[in-house]
Amino acid sequence: MQRIDTIYINGQFVTPHGEEWFDLINPSTEEAIGQVRLADAEDCRQAIAAARAAFPAWSRTTKAERIAALRRMHAAVSSRAAELREALITEYGAPASQAGWMVGFPADAIAASIVALENFEFTETAGTAQVIHSPLGVAGLITPWNSDAGFICNKLATALAAGCTAVIKPSELSAWQTRIVTEALHEAGLPAGVFNIVTGRGDVVGAEITRHPDIAKISFTGSTAVGKQIVRHSAETLKRVTLELGGKSPTVILEDADIATVVPMILQAGFLNSGQACIAGTRILVPRSRLGEFESAIAAAVRQIRSGDPRQTDSDIGPMVSRQQWERVQGYIRLGVEEGASLLAGGEGRPDGLHRGWFVRPTVFTDVRNTMRIAREEIFGPVLVVIPYADDAEAVALANDTSYGLSAVVLGADQQRAMAVARQIESGRVLVNTLAHEPQAPFGGFKQSGIGREMGRWGLAAFLEPKTVLAGC
Repeated sequence: MQRIDTIYINGQFVTPHGEEWFDLINPSTEEAIGQVRLADAEDCRQAIAAARAAFPAWSRTTKAERIAALRRMHAAVSSRAAELREALITEYGAPASQAGWMVGFPADAIAASIVALENFEFTETAGTAQVIHSPLGVAGLITPWNSDAGFICNKLATALAAGCTAVIKPSELSAWQTRIVTEALHEAGLPAGVFNIVTGRGDVVGAEITRHPDIAKISFTGSTAVGKQIVRHSAETLKRVTLELGGKSPTVILEDADIATVVPMILQAGFLNSGQACIAGTRILVPRSRLGEFESAIAAAVRQIRSGDPRQTDSDIGPMVSRQQWERVQGYIRLGVEEGASLLAGGEGRPDGLHRGWFVRPTVFTDVRNTMRIAREEIFGPVLVVIPYADDAEAVALANDTSYGLSAVVLGADQQRAMAVARQIESGRVLVNTLAHEPQAPFGGFKQSGIGREMGRWGLAAFLEPKTVLAGC
């Protein structure tokens, strides 16, 4: 049993002022695996004070000094891969067959920040002026449960690379992962107060971070609804805000696409991270002329996808993170039937043979209109919809007919045609005949999928403020 009774403030593991204990549940078994003592607003204020005190010295460090610190962080986090893998499987329910990228993401994110920092120029010339990119101050970093360790390391490494100090509020659902990462970061030997980690509830610790006048910058990954609250709360002190929010991403299949090639990619994009991914390609746009053959191929492929025990090597989809999330997904499956959509695969309830755990049957709807709620609202589970279109122009119109714009995929044999379609899609990222990720490219959303960008030099610049210095003779 995990008993996590400390948080991390000013370079030390300390007992929280907060007294609430939160149960950690294995989503595969519904059994308790531990408890975490949650921080409160007073803990958060102490963390902010520590970060503020550490900021002057850290902001004056050289690029070389920051790179050295990031390399120590990378080595320390990399050394905890086996422990992190166990936490991801047990605490989150990540399938062992797919946990590799989640285990590698924290260290990979730090490595990407090192590259971005090495190539970033903090001083440049604009006409007769010098423009100096200065760190904003204390950054509040709020991370989600669907890849907690990775988001902590990505946001923290970027903030530190820019010269900011940080207070991190991870999800209480991911306290075990957070503890592993915190211990690793402590071993990296950064100066006290440069980073602080306070696990607590969003409406307590998160709210204090978004309102506190000594927080200069917020970087949040999570739901669009919470992102809107953060903007409202941050407005009073005009904090700089980066939000990476929800998505209802389209996967556009062009008429010349090869079924055998693209169907595995369609399902990989849609069921990514057990469907608990903001970038999941949950709207499958299919040419009406080929609807029947794609429906048959998708249905056959889904029958081969297994939702079950994440420790089994043949499990493709793990459980939802909590009972609340499972019930949310079940509600959307019921809603799809009520709206008149047809089940091509899956449906309500647990997969056959499973009587406990928050497992969902991989589900695909057809006979779907883009006006249906299952086609417009983020479900955050392994539930996909198939929507037919007449021609490329309608495919683009359907892809863009959404409140979101985080990610998209275009699949077709003619690369030039696929690129032409991709350029018309309103999305922060469009993948053409690939599902690859480029960590040096900007990542973020259009419309209600967010504000600002993470990754690469764009992510680094988000923690900086340009200052013009103009000198006379």
